[in-house]
Amino acid sequence: MYVTCSTLCFAKRSLEEALQSIRTLRFTKADLAIHSDGPHLTPEEVVADPVRVSQRLRASNMGFAAFHLDLPPVCDRQTLMQLLAIARVARLLTVPVMTVPAATVGADEDEEVRRLLQWSEIVTAEGVILCVETARGTLTENPATAAMLCQRVPGLGITLDPSHYHATAQGPIDHDRLYEYTRHVRLRDSGAAPELFQVRVGQGELEYSRIIGQLERFQYGRALTVDIRDVADNAFPVEPEVRKMKYLLESLI
Repeated sequence: MYVTCSTLCFAKRSLEEALQSIRTLRFTKADLAIHSDGPHLTPEEVVADPVRVSQRLRASNMGFAAFHLDLPPVCDRQTLMQLLAIARVARLLTVPVMTVPAATVGADEDEEVRRLLQWSEIVTAEGVILCVETARGTLTENPATAAMLCQRVPGLGITLDPSHYHATAQGPIDHDRLYEYTRHVRLRDSGAAPELFQVRVGQGELEYSRIIGQLERFQYGRALTVDIRDVADNAFPVEPEVRKMKYLLESLI
């Protein structure tokens, strides 16, 4: 295992400035957010010129552990073109994992399986692993449904974000069944309530040593991404917390 950093930790800076900040903190790889309404790279930019985007990212002198997409869970022509273009950039930069959101709660599960089968076929053909992220408000907020998607879609993995199972109105939810499908991990500190989704490192309740121990049981050797979001209503400066989380995780692996 190794520790990486999400570019969303520096969402108020340009992409180049965010990557420079990540390098300054001595991360060797980043989890790059490619969001239509995000602060950095967008799917529209990638599909317009994948080669130029690849050159721009290569020139940043930063490796990438994963791409984090916000594509809508549909199979229209525009979305599939964006998915393919991003997968080709991932192949050119040897990025192993692409993370996408699952359909929202209430969506038809069979239709979601068909969508993920098509998306996984496109991404896998480029030598990249497709993962769905665990997130409240989507089908993966239920660990049993998340596991079912992986069972029915060959090669599909999970991007595990334990905060979504810990900071819930009903208290922590057992998600141990997901470790065998986990291909990427995002971490921050969280308390056991929705309003405590992101707190200062050490003020939450996530058991990082247990999470890492569970990952080791399934020979997980991939990234642990520090994902402390730089959002408008943050009650604390993000950069010192990113540094603390980095040192904490490195001390455990």
